[in-house]
Amino acid sequence: MHASGLEVADIFRQAGSAYRQQHAESLSRGQRCVMSAIERCRTAALGGHVEQCDNCGHQRIAYNSCRNRHCPKCQSLVCAQWLEDRQADLLPVDYFHVVFTLPEAIAAIAYQNKAVVYDILFHATAETLRTIAATPKHLGAEIGFIAILHTWGQNLHHHPHLHCVVPGGGLSADGERWVACRPGFFLHVRVLSRLFRRLFLEQLQAAFDAGHLHFFNALEALQSLDAFARYLAPVRKVKWVVYAKPPFGGPQQVLEYLGRHCQPSSDRLRRWQGPLSLEGLPPRLTPEGDAPGCR
Repeated sequence: MHASGLEVADIFRQAGSAYRQQHAESLSRGQRCVMSAIERCRTAALGGHVEQCDNCGHQRIAYNSCRNRHCPKCQSLVCAQWLEDRQADLLPVDYFHVVFTLPEAIAAIAYQNKAVVYDILFHATAETLRTIAATPKHLGAEIGFIAILHTWGQNLHHHPHLHCVVPGGGLSADGERWVACRPGFFLHVRVLSRLFRRLFLEQLQAAFDAGHLHFFNALEALQSLDAFARYLAPVRKVKWVVYAKPPFGGPQQVLEYLGRHCQPSSDRLRRWQGPLSLEGLPPRLTPEGDAPGCR
């Protein structure tokens, strides 16, 4: 253990081998490679190099990093750059924090089918937010948001849920006007919950029908269509948890939250760029207090 406290690499080195053996059937090759990279990061296993001070000439030996995008130690610079880019995107409006959580029965399926189920989680969440927000009864606007996947809870148990940072409004249908939500209120969580449940289960069933889901150990019986249907029957009736928290205290609080909870990948994200000059949207101010020109 290092003086700074227990690190992910320490946990992997102590318990990684036993964990890989225990979950051999559900761990992908990519996940194994990530664990191995983090275990070897900044150790003699990856070799080293000599660092020398330009002023005094002092030299020291430093071990090489793994450069894996999932490694906590190798993500600091990427994370800092990502946060700086997101700061430029923030609008002068309230931001809301909306959380979509998978029921325990679905979380068990997700544990053995991570890529498929998490992809469904992102798509169902996005479609839910955009569909309800676009309805004139609720907001009547096209919205955007940042979604952050968490696969564990505060007790470090498997608990997949998606955190969404959403501006309090969106673009009108013609793209010329900013439509703001009511002060302190975004969208009805009950409406979001019902649509989210329906969309997610429809896409999960489609994945099962296409043969994209695989089951092991205690869930092995779910390979049968009838058993899968019986397993999902109770989940179709219970309320799925969607939670909307009060607005953030301001753009800076949004960035602080993202910095604590988001570890961006190095993959390039597609996003809209262009001049934003809309009726109803307050001007974005520079530190000097002047509205900037369009990019």
